[in-house]
Amino acid sequence: MRVFSLLATLAASATVVLAATVQYDFSVDWVQANPDGDYDRTFIGINGEWPPPPIKCNIHDRVIVNVTNNLGNEPTAIHFHGLFMNGTNAMDGPAFVTQCPVPAGNNIIYNFTVDQPGMYWYHSHYGGQYPDGLRAPFIVYDPDEPFAGQYDEDTYLSVSDYYHQSIPWLTANKFLTLTNPTGGEPIPDAALFNNSQNIKFKVEPNKTYKIRIVNMGALVSQYIWFEGHDFKIVEVDGIYVEPTDASMIYITVAQRYTILLTTKNSTDTNYPMIASFDTTMLDHVPNSLVWNVTGWLTYDENAAFPEPAMIDQYDFYDDFNLVPVEKEQPYEPDYQVSVSVKMNNLGDGVNYAFFNDISYVAPDVPALYTVMSSGNLSTDATVYGANTHTYVLGYQEVVEIVLNNLDKGTHPFHLHGHTFQVVERSPAAPDANTYLTYDSANPGTVNEYPMRRDTVYVRPNGYFVLRFKTDNPGVWFFHCHIEWHLEQGLALVLVEAPLEIQSRQVIPEDHYAACKAGGYAYEGNAAGNTVNLLDLSGEKLQPKPLPAGFTARGIVAMVFSCISAFAGMGFITWYGLSDLKSTELEVAEALGEPLDDSDESK
Repeated sequence: MRVFSLLATLAASATVVLAATVQYDFSVDWVQANPDGDYDRTFIGINGEWPPPPIKCNIHDRVIVNVTNNLGNEPTAIHFHGLFMNGTNAMDGPAFVTQCPVPAGNNIIYNFTVDQPGMYWYHSHYGGQYPDGLRAPFIVYDPDEPFAGQYDEDTYLSVSDYYHQSIPWLTANKFLTLTNPTGGEPIPDAALFNNSQNIKFKVEPNKTYKIRIVNMGALVSQYIWFEGHDFKIVEVDGIYVEPTDASMIYITVAQRYTILLTTKNSTDTNYPMIASFDTTMLDHVPNSLVWNVTGWLTYDENAAFPEPAMIDQYDFYDDFNLVPVEKEQPYEPDYQVSVSVKMNNLGDGVNYAFFNDISYVAPDVPALYTVMSSGNLSTDATVYGANTHTYVLGYQEVVEIVLNNLDKGTHPFHLHGHTFQVVERSPAAPDANTYLTYDSANPGTVNEYPMRRDTVYVRPNGYFVLRFKTDNPGVWFFHCHIEWHLEQGLALVLVEAPLEIQSRQVIPEDHYAACKAGGYAYEGNAAGNTVNLLDLSGEKLQPKPLPAGFTARGIVAMVFSCISAFAGMGFITWYGLSDLKSTELEVAEALGEPLDDSDESK
């Protein structure tokens, strides 16, 4: 790794920082590690090490990340989460949205200027890959931050859930399968602090620590608190906020918080710091699961390291009430995108996720490349394909996203290329059979100066309303950041000011070279048609719906009819005459519908 910059301690006392170039050379490869001490497995690391190194720069620096894929058996792509990539949309990173995946043995360069201060992170944005290890903090230092001089040390802390098995294996064998008809997400095996457990966070008395926190997990939101210590929230997702007292935060996957924590004046006690899963997000809670991870604010290495105290409830600060330092009243919308979230089975029996009955399917041609090769037809959403669920947005407008959650789970949603105002967010519905949906005639609570961030959660059976300005031409992904749900298709694409993209931006040759090396199409519509852009013949589509009236027993029958194909027609006859066996009953139980003779399959 080569780093050329004026980083030299990045002291908070600096008053002038000249823009510099920071370069990282990354070889993406396989590395063995055992972060929880229970299971040795292969991770995706960088330069032969895991965890990968953080990227650090000053605001206004140019960052160059030279990536070589040495995995041998998987493509990859890297997204720099939370960075706007203004004028350099090709550097955003999600595969088939702004680039082709980088095949094994090939190289790509990400080259962009960072004009946002704060805490971010980078991670793979290909095929559910980042929970297998390719993720790390991205820190942007700002000498002019509003709380400069109010802390003594600047550090970071990551939390994550962790799986012993690889994500591709879990996806193929446990998740997107006929035998998981309810779409229950795989349960993590452990929780991690800084990619480890039992960490000792060294502190000194009477000092204030600036702690940048990021949740780099795949599924679970986490509660975080420091026993015996309150703190002030001063930044979320790169947005400075008025210092806000808190004793606990709730941080979803992909969110970031920066806090100021002042230590005590005595060194005689070490204090537990705890991250705890939001277990309501788990399909079930195995008896063996330890859903907390504990570290310690370590005042004295020779003192005891006590177990954390039990708590009666999670009393966390609601981020909806945070006030940005740069205050803006609610924007007046020009255009609305209204979507409803739901999970359901399609004709192949697998459980998918939907916005308005559309489950995202990646196109053959990355959407940005379709913009660059479709001329004036780039303003026609048709060319991006039916299952990319693309909206074409105008330039310099205010877009309102209304999301109604018709699912009983919490979902964190991330918008690439922007922060948004969180104008409304409903409470959770009072029970599982009640849905709180947005009614513009009867709006809920709207703060005078709405919180802004790039990742926000919707509560079970609830809704939120977001607004942002289309001042950053590009192709931007909007998706659930539970990685399992993205694999299920819970995403859509916003093509913002496509003619502006064409006139202002270019795609580097090495990005096209990655497409050619991998055999990916890189021009034309979503199906790769370069002659008639409105002809989408052969485009990738979601499976067809289940037949009308298809029941739980029907799904079970389909599962085992597929299995029976390997055993011959005699198995099918046996199935029709036999009672349900134990495995079939397990599938039925997963559906939440006990089967009896009155439940007819179709």
